[in-house]
Amino acid sequence: MSLFLDPLFASIAIGHFMVDTFNASRPVLLTFLGMRESEIALISTIYIWASALSQPLLGWLSDRIGPRWLAAGGVLWMAGFFSAAVLIPGSLGLVCLIIAALGSGAYHPVGTVQATLQGRDRLKGRETTAASLFFMAGQSGWSLGPIITGLILVHLGLHGLIILPIISIPIVASLAWQLRSNPAHPKSDHDRGSFKLKTGIGFVFILAVVATMQSWAQTNMVNLMPKYLADLGQSPAVYGGMAGLFMGGSALGNVLGGHLGDRFPKRLVAAGGLFLAAFPIYIASRLGWSSWLYLLIPLAGAMTGSVHSIMVVLAQRLIPGSMALASGLVLGFIFSAGALGLLYTGGVAETQGFPLVLLMTTGMVLIAAPLALLLKEDGMNLEPEFIRPE
Repeated sequence: MSLFLDPLFASIAIGHFMVDTFNASRPVLLTFLGMRESEIALISTIYIWASALSQPLLGWLSDRIGPRWLAAGGVLWMAGFFSAAVLIPGSLGLVCLIIAALGSGAYHPVGTVQATLQGRDRLKGRETTAASLFFMAGQSGWSLGPIITGLILVHLGLHGLIILPIISIPIVASLAWQLRSNPAHPKSDHDRGSFKLKTGIGFVFILAVVATMQSWAQTNMVNLMPKYLADLGQSPAVYGGMAGLFMGGSALGNVLGGHLGDRFPKRLVAAGGLFLAAFPIYIASRLGWSSWLYLLIPLAGAMTGSVHSIMVVLAQRLIPGSMALASGLVLGFIFSAGALGLLYTGGVAETQGFPLVLLMTTGMVLIAAPLALLLKEDGMNLEPEFIRPE
């Protein structure tokens, strides 16, 4: 946690918190607007794709021009279009909400690389731990965002959400100041200017499948659970709080998974987390509304979230000469794969009920767990390169 005392890391972590607070408000906001499960799934999929598909391009751009304006500008972009989304009624407001997602697409690859580099320099090479702390900040936004959104909607109404963009203004200023030297992301001598894959296609395919299953599982929980609980008669404060508990658990699990991933083989940590996630998700599918959900939901978040930083760090090592591009590719893939699955499970939830979606989600993590065991770093030339800026 001492990394948070570093002004640059603290700035990008707080920026990540704000970006994902905006992202996390979406499912609660769409539920509050009275949308059906399939409509929530469709809007969420378009939103996630807008963010995800822009990340490789914006990561590539960051590798060349540096992180300053993509980081600060990404938060400012989200604040502006989120403001328009809550102030403009109807379809035009939803369009503004989707456009806001491009700010998230700009921020994530830039922040991820800065966090990893700080881990290499300040934590003696513990890059997975540093990445997990960065993602913990974002997942804390995912955790508190639904809770804050639900409380604002209950007490201040829709237009009260303008509070979130106002809070983001000093964060934008801090990012612009801390990244004022605007360093380009470093490249190693032998990889400068190249797009060089450091492992075989089999490893990439398995990594993609595991990342897809993990992302799809989390996307189901975050986007569809609020509507399920609303249909069971719960208030915005309750279903927003439950979504927050899931992502709060995910944030803590991410830090634990990152720490363990630097001490033990990453494939074992990932496989263990995914296997253990099956138990709370399955039990939740059998309960309906119960106070036990306050325990089961954050446990499910912790186990599925423990895998995230491991997936990202492995992907960064695949293309060490273009870290922001690699980060954008893997984050874009993870988010878009989960969103694509959500299009299907949103329809299932509407026609067959969310408990069936939970059963399907249980199957997803059980498929991913043994596949994660195949992600062997030995012999795959995936040792990290401790590269320095030019």
